[in-house]
Amino acid sequence: MKMLDDKHKSSLQRGMSNKLPLAKRVQILSMLCEGSSMRSISRVADVSINTVSALLVDAGKACIEHHDRTVRGVSSKRVQCDEIWAFCYAKQKNVLTAKSAPEEAGDVWTWTALDADSKLIVSYLVGGRDAGYAAEFMGDVASRLANRVQMTTDGHKAYLDAVEDAFGADIDYAQLIKLYGDAPGPAGRYSPAECTGIKKTRIAGNPDKAHVSTSYVERQNLTMRMSMRRFTRLTNAFSKKAENHAHMVALYTTWYNFVRQHKTLRCSPAMVAGLSTTLWSMEDVVALIDAQADSPKKRGPYKPRQAALATST
Repeated sequence: MKMLDDKHKSSLQRGMSNKLPLAKRVQILSMLCEGSSMRSISRVADVSINTVSALLVDAGKACIEHHDRTVRGVSSKRVQCDEIWAFCYAKQKNVLTAKSAPEEAGDVWTWTALDADSKLIVSYLVGGRDAGYAAEFMGDVASRLANRVQMTTDGHKAYLDAVEDAFGADIDYAQLIKLYGDAPGPAGRYSPAECTGIKKTRIAGNPDKAHVSTSYVERQNLTMRMSMRRFTRLTNAFSKKAENHAHMVALYTTWYNFVRQHKTLRCSPAMVAGLSTTLWSMEDVVALIDAQADSPKKRGPYKPRQAALATST
């Protein structure tokens, strides 16, 4: 039998995912956002892993478009930014010896900007951790805010020029730098070094030191690790393709902003931020996929390292 080319196979898989019953698609997407692996979803939902992958791609594309269009004009007082690490195909130190490693193999960083009051993820970017990505990320954050804000980041040097280029003097910006003691010995090598103190440094404007914090965005990082299996440490549940990694981040962001009820807020972050009047269900995400089915792609989910100065299994 003649083998199908990749383009034909991809189209066939997308067609199969679109023909799934609504309840089945809701089940698969819900499990993806609740920390299940793609293979476990395949077994529980009784579908092929290619169908799960195809539905993830469709959902990612729809959620990228929805976030880009909807999360605009956000009125915020305080924004916290951070980066969270994961890897694609192989850890960076193992890329050179990995067999058939793709070009995007290695460390993958997800940048997030969180509104401290509504807990809304204002912006996200998947890629590297260099100055090019920092500039792209901060430019996107600035384009989504409706007013001057106080911003806190960690001490990553790439933020300094990126924030100045994106906001100019129209921001109150400070960095929170954590001070650590000695790294744990071999017996505790999986534990982080003990934080012995913090240093708050004013960078621009007049930030209120009482609100110089990254606690909320770091707590969101934990939710991200718990909700996406490919972010889990010390397991074999890592991403094999960078684009699929980015599609999952896009799906997660829409789920976190619009579908998941925040326990403290008792509603979704999007409702608090005034971007939605109701708490979404996963059926609403499926509706986004159906509406996006024939629409042209506007923005890629993952920006390769070699193009860092261009735009944002």
